[in-house]
Amino acid sequence: MSTDPTPTGQQPADPAGPPPLPGGTAAGPPPLPEPPATSPSGAVGAVGPVGPVGPVDASDPVALRAATLSATCGSCGAQVAFAPGTTSLRCGSCGAQTAIAATGATIREHSYDAWRAHNGDTTVASIGAHVLQCGGCGARTETVDLAGRCQFCSGALVVVEHPEGLVAPEAVIPFHVDESGAQRAFGEWVGSRRFAPGALKEVGSTHGLQGTYVPHWTFDAQTVTDYTGQRGEHYYVTRTRTVSDGKGGTRTETYQERRTRWHPASGRVSRGFDDVLVVASERLEPGKLAKMGPWTLADARPFQQEYLTGYSALRYDVDPQEGAKEARGQMREVIEDDCRRDIGGDEQRVSDMDVTYAQATFKLLLMPLWLASYLYRGTTYQVMVNATTGEVVGDRPWSVPKILAAVLVALLLVGAVVAALVLTGDSSTAPTPAPGTRP
Repeated sequence: MSTDPTPTGQQPADPAGPPPLPGGTAAGPPPLPEPPATSPSGAVGAVGPVGPVGPVDASDPVALRAATLSATCGSCGAQVAFAPGTTSLRCGSCGAQTAIAATGATIREHSYDAWRAHNGDTTVASIGAHVLQCGGCGARTETVDLAGRCQFCSGALVVVEHPEGLVAPEAVIPFHVDESGAQRAFGEWVGSRRFAPGALKEVGSTHGLQGTYVPHWTFDAQTVTDYTGQRGEHYYVTRTRTVSDGKGGTRTETYQERRTRWHPASGRVSRGFDDVLVVASERLEPGKLAKMGPWTLADARPFQQEYLTGYSALRYDVDPQEGAKEARGQMREVIEDDCRRDIGGDEQRVSDMDVTYAQATFKLLLMPLWLASYLYRGTTYQVMVNATTGEVVGDRPWSVPKILAAVLVALLLVGAVVAALVLTGDSSTAPTPAPGTRP
């Protein structure tokens, strides 16, 4: 008897489910608040207003442009971007900064059951592309990304039109490691690769280093599980066997043989889950993404478009329904361990688990990565840098001569150990001369 999950979070669940992205239908949430147009007192320089201002008429270029996030410096007109490790936007030319205005918003968990009831089996594959517009030159493009850079002026591209039915990002973990920090982490990673060609350490930088936000789902749930299984208890019996006596004969010895006596077991366990993480994009290799953790979810902040300024952001392509299945799979692994502990004994068998999920909630969270590539002897290798911890995961070349040399050394060591054992055995079995005779 399994019901749809509805996890619990620190904030109360929104019974209406997650809203569509700003600019959606009237049933959606209010648009993101508009931050102040100037920098706070004491800041060097100023940047223009940041943040979309709600639904706009796509046929009205004036209204459309007014609704676009302005990513230009109010002092010199150059592009600004979020400064990693801060809560500010920084001009790439004159260095002017302004604090990102706090909105007073909190990170909310949304009812999964309510979302399913409202959206049914809607899939992201059936939803159209976003319309993005450059805050610098005004160029527009359609894409499935949430943010990016303009191909004409390198200005910040931000969403101005949103397809109906998408789940809006609820939270974002801002970049903490900047580009130079990512380069240093890459250099340390290269230098620590075992069995890598010596020339690899001369590769001093990555090419095309790009800051990208990757979507993830988090799921919460309260669970109650009725299980059946078996409890195994060890006991020992005395047995006999015939073994060599080391002198060419045999002898009989006794030994203890372990056996297991099984008993039926059943019971009920309860557990709450908070922020079970599921990658919401298939555009990057899942195996590498899985190695990027652990993520510091405590650093998550309520979503504001400003944190995306100057970076790209992927739209989710793993639907909440699929994410929920993956999350429940992770939950079941933990629940099975709970059942085994509840069964007790020396060994346990769990034959059936009937899991009931209640208070299931979820949210969409954006995680920061530096994506890069480096060139070695004509081959391009891909790497990822966790932009909160500096952890590096990626492809690397292997040095065949170094691997062969290591194997050869290992074989020589094994051969030396075997030879020593043989010589020791020969000397211990050599006949002892009789008294009064010469050897």
